[in-house]
Amino acid sequence: MVSAEHLLTIGVIAVLTVGLVAAARRGPGRWTVIACRLLALGIVGSEVSWWVWLAFQGTYRADFALPLQLCDIACLVSATALWTRRPLLVELTWFWGLAGTANGLVTPDLPQHFPDFLFLQYFLTHGGIVIAAFLLVVGLRISPRPWSSLRAFGLTFVLLLGDGLVDLALDANYLYLRRPPAVYSLLDLLGPWPWYIAAAAAIALVSFLLLELPFTLVRSRS
Repeated sequence: MVSAEHLLTIGVIAVLTVGLVAAARRGPGRWTVIACRLLALGIVGSEVSWWVWLAFQGTYRADFALPLQLCDIACLVSATALWTRRPLLVELTWFWGLAGTANGLVTPDLPQHFPDFLFLQYFLTHGGIVIAAFLLVVGLRISPRPWSSLRAFGLTFVLLLGDGLVDLALDANYLYLRRPPAVYSLLDLLGPWPWYIAAAAAIALVSFLLLELPFTLVRSRS
């Protein structure tokens, strides 16, 4: 269920995104390097804080707390992209951040509420990835290269295979390959297991292609 605190949090993330992107486009300069690296440190710090919290709670377990969910990988990728601006990492941040992490913002797998630590950590991490995607690609104009959507999809498939092996070994549910999230999400609309996995993969491919389309059109016109 969508709550006022959920909508307000998404609104804050949207305002921060628009502000940073507009500032980067109007006045690029040395400050963008500092801003990107501060954002990178914030994303990684938020992610690490979750592992520390689990350790202090005595609830860290390999079957759910390894950094193997797509958003965990996107966290590390986006932080490195902000720091180095390497094209492949920027592209993965764009596709994973907007086709994957953004969905986590809309339908969070999170029972906690503001100001619980897990609520703040979840939205800081996921919001940071989305902000990074827009800042790098729209604000700093680092456009995805031709066929970047297919490269990103191929790497996503490799991640899926790896997570599948880990799920079998640890009786885990990384990438929700064995069952959908406990809260309502897009996967609930895609049918029972295992069909929702194939449907989600198809949606991911279409989403990646659509996210690359604007840049393909600009290149064709120029």
